[in-house]
Amino acid sequence: MNATVDTPGRRGKALLGLVVITLALAGCGSAPDEAITPEEATAIAREAYIYGFPMVMNYKTLYNYVIDTENPEYKGPFNQLSCVARLFTPEDKAVVTPNADTPYCMFWIDLRAEPMVLTVPEMEPERFYHFQLIDLYTHNFAYVGTLTTGNGAGTYLIAGPDWHGEKPEGITGVIRSETGFVFNVTRTQLFGADDLAKVKEIQSSFSLQTLSAFLGEDAPPTPAMPRFPEWVEGAQFDERFFGYLDFMMSLLEKPGAGEQPLWDRLALLGIGPETTFDFAALPAEIQEALKAGRGEGFAEIEEFIKKYSSDPLVSGKLFGTREFLTKSAKTNYGLETPDILRSVAAHMGLYGNSAAEAIYPTYLTDADQQPLDASANSYTLTFEKGKLPPVKAFWSLTMYDGKTQLFIENPLDRYLLNSTMIDQFQVAKDGSIILHIQKDSPGKGKESNWLPAPDGPFYLILRLYGPEDAALEGEWKPPPATKVE
Repeated sequence: MNATVDTPGRRGKALLGLVVITLALAGCGSAPDEAITPEEATAIAREAYIYGFPMVMNYKTLYNYVIDTENPEYKGPFNQLSCVARLFTPEDKAVVTPNADTPYCMFWIDLRAEPMVLTVPEMEPERFYHFQLIDLYTHNFAYVGTLTTGNGAGTYLIAGPDWHGEKPEGITGVIRSETGFVFNVTRTQLFGADDLAKVKEIQSSFSLQTLSAFLGEDAPPTPAMPRFPEWVEGAQFDERFFGYLDFMMSLLEKPGAGEQPLWDRLALLGIGPETTFDFAALPAEIQEALKAGRGEGFAEIEEFIKKYSSDPLVSGKLFGTREFLTKSAKTNYGLETPDILRSVAAHMGLYGNSAAEAIYPTYLTDADQQPLDASANSYTLTFEKGKLPPVKAFWSLTMYDGKTQLFIENPLDRYLLNSTMIDQFQVAKDGSIILHIQKDSPGKGKESNWLPAPDGPFYLILRLYGPEDAALEGEWKPPPATKVE
């Protein structure tokens, strides 16, 4: 599915012996009392990578969207709505595994000074929409929208961890984040190309303002803005990762529930809000140990994906609140922490939805468990009569390039097939709908059911918005992708 990043050789192992290194940490004034071996540094670095990978990927989005004003993905400053009534195309590269049937609003919120107030209009009962609120960890900590608060108008106060006020008059509900910075993804269902103007009208009626502005009061003092380090693409896959994790932990300021022991271990490497991490200042043996640990962490993430990717319900186990993920890790995988679940989720599809909002049965292999590759094969995916995906809102099958995780150029400019196209699909004599997954046209008579594939590896995601219990509990199963002989 992804371009594999080479795991660095553990060259530092040759130097382990009896070497014990005391880390000299830049910017902390003095070296810590604790001593650490390269073996210990490797183990901690592996933990750091699995814990921090989603936060570093989150930082990539933050930097590109609100800090780098020259970036083509720039959306605007903090606390400013950024909505676009258009569909994502292959030119959109900031977020992997995007969709093209719900135009987005994407923006970052800074809650450190005071809460923000989100106002939404009344929505048509048949249109799905939501605001997905994501903290720095990438937890989906709350939703405003069709399946949670309904399609009626409402005004919601979004508060950070340091706000302890009472709900003001005129506020429909209070939503709390455990981090001071929050990312929002708004999805508004599009019924077709001729519906774009209506979606734009809906987006323009959304409102975001400070609590003081909502109350007509003076604004409180604004905290100094952090010095955001420049994002360098590829850093998430090498030793530069640790510097970005160090910065993200400084934004968190304090560990989340149950994280203090891990933060104490990370501090032994100079990672955390009390120090400024400097990889170059570390002894060579420790540098190599961190590289090896990073490699081990990435390999563990990929091994998890390989082991569980055939589970059609896996996406519903990887996205959600801190509480949900902690329970999912223990119940579904026998793990004490949800860290690898967050990392796998970030690697497979950053900002995926919680299961009640949407699930994502993912096709990485065909019916014979062979990787999907349209340079060698054509495929069909058949929905038998009466067995379309069971949803409260809508479903969508989307194509992604296996190397870039993005949309592909194709002669139809078509990146998905969805339930709003149901009247356009060719129906077989037995009432089934056969979708054709291949790089070349299956013929003019079948193009209504054709989802163009790249000339190489690919994967598919079947999004179910508002999945019914039959889908959530596995009673309904997505049909396999079958190789055309």
